[in-house]
Amino acid sequence: MTESRGLVLIVEDERHISDVQRLYLAREGFGVHVEADGAAGLAAARRMHPVAIVLDIGLPGMDGIAFCRALRDAGDWTPVLLVTARGEEADRILGLELGADDYLTKPFSPRELVARVKTVLRRAAGPPGPPPGITGRLSVDPVSRTVRRDGEPVELTATEFNLLSHLLQHVGQVFTREQLLAQVWGYPGYRDTRMVDVFVSQVRAKLGDASPIRTVRGVGYSATAPGP
Repeated sequence: MTESRGLVLIVEDERHISDVQRLYLAREGFGVHVEADGAAGLAAARRMHPVAIVLDIGLPGMDGIAFCRALRDAGDWTPVLLVTARGEEADRILGLELGADDYLTKPFSPRELVARVKTVLRRAAGPPGPPPGITGRLSVDPVSRTVRRDGEPVELTATEFNLLSHLLQHVGQVFTREQLLAQVWGYPGYRDTRMVDVFVSQVRAKLGDASPIRTVRGVGYSATAPGP
């Protein structure tokens, strides 16, 4: 008998979609629980503590945006994979800004869904090498995966932490958006580089003027060496 990879919570109101998601995730060894509306899904997340959440944006009652906001406001940083319709770009970006870790646009392959869930979980587990312990005004703990700015804790999602850590591990090296998608997200050849900009913006907003991330115009991003 294959050991379970953990419980994935699916919050999806279209039964034919959630049935396929459940089938493919279960085949890969995940336990799966499905809820059809946001309020019930949020209650299930708090009760069951899943390893990841597959969250549709267009839910009845509490939609996916409100769900994600409530989850993060409560300090729950369970990895969230948003599922959106093609015309929901503004909601998709807002969801990422609220702390979602990734997204898929309908229609999508169920195999891609499984691959994305696995990738999100790998990112949540952290990069293989530890980042610098202290970088200027920042203190980064690779074991607890926490960040402090001037001694005060800063809440970062798993993806935000990995992005910051990756840049700090290569201070001064300039990365294109495509390289960051491949090396941080695990998506080589992925075309939607806007996601990188959203996450960089989020990290900068949380770190304020202590952020080491710099834009290299026309190329991408890098981290600066700590100041005195």
